[in-house]
Amino acid sequence: MAIYSLKRLGQGLIVLWAAWTLSFVLLQLLPGDAVLIKFLDPSLGLSADQVAQMRKVYGEGTPLWQQYFSALNTLLHGNLGYSVQLGVPVTDVLAANFPQTLKLIIPGFFLALIVGPGLAILAWLPGLKVLRNLLLALPSLLVSLPVFWLGIVLIQVFSFHLHWVSIINPSPIGGMVLPVITLALPIAAPLAQIFMRSIDQVRTQPFVAAARARGLSQQRVLFKHVLRNASLPLLTVAGLLLGELIAGALVTETVFGLNGLGQVTQQAVDSQDVNVLQAVVMISALAYVVINLFADLVTPLLDPRLNLVAGGSQ
Repeated sequence: MAIYSLKRLGQGLIVLWAAWTLSFVLLQLLPGDAVLIKFLDPSLGLSADQVAQMRKVYGEGTPLWQQYFSALNTLLHGNLGYSVQLGVPVTDVLAANFPQTLKLIIPGFFLALIVGPGLAILAWLPGLKVLRNLLLALPSLLVSLPVFWLGIVLIQVFSFHLHWVSIINPSPIGGMVLPVITLALPIAAPLAQIFMRSIDQVRTQPFVAAARARGLSQQRVLFKHVLRNASLPLLTVAGLLLGELIAGALVTETVFGLNGLGQVTQQAVDSQDVNVLQAVVMISALAYVVINLFADLVTPLLDPRLNLVAGGSQ
């Protein structure tokens, strides 16, 4: 198991390096120059020589391979560089804004974990055959909805028409209700789809037929035998969706005008602030790697058969 864990950790580090390298190359290929965007502002009154000196300070104009290894060396020392537009370390920008984004991500993630599996369970409860087709089709509908469109619809319906939730000077908790729902629903949909398919597969297993032969009720078979074995894929799927959750949080913050990484990302895109954009990409990649590493290590502990596979892979 120790060798298995080290292999998974090594694979995670490779994924982080690949994500950082790809984002570095793609961001460098973008048109525009963050230094010129900021320092060519006439209000600053800088001469051409002074602007050229600032470009040199920020490493602009050097060959791409030199910028790559310089940035990689800086990253390995725990430094994400400086924000050209804000003139402060990127770590300070993240420290000031990421906690606000976490206030949206954490409740959104837990709400998705409740709504997604909840829909799947409702779809297979005895006595709900009339609603089953609707519940089975609902996840596909939610997956197809863009986050920004869903947020606008929720504002129109629940704030402007029903007046249930205010988005103008709301309370700290009230102001998070619609953003959390907007973020959670598109994530809950694939969780529900995977859980439904997993329930379908488990229901055909011989031990389920044996449980029914012993006279157990459908509810008892569902909750005691089927759901327990069908829930394992949720760990892996939740890890895959976490990166999407962070991306959705950035869009949701923009729609609802919340302070956080969404606003920072929008400003960084407008100003071509490459270091900030790359830091946001790495946050998503790091969350993806950590959650999937956790799922890889925990799943064998929950299923002895997978534990044997992990042990055999050593």
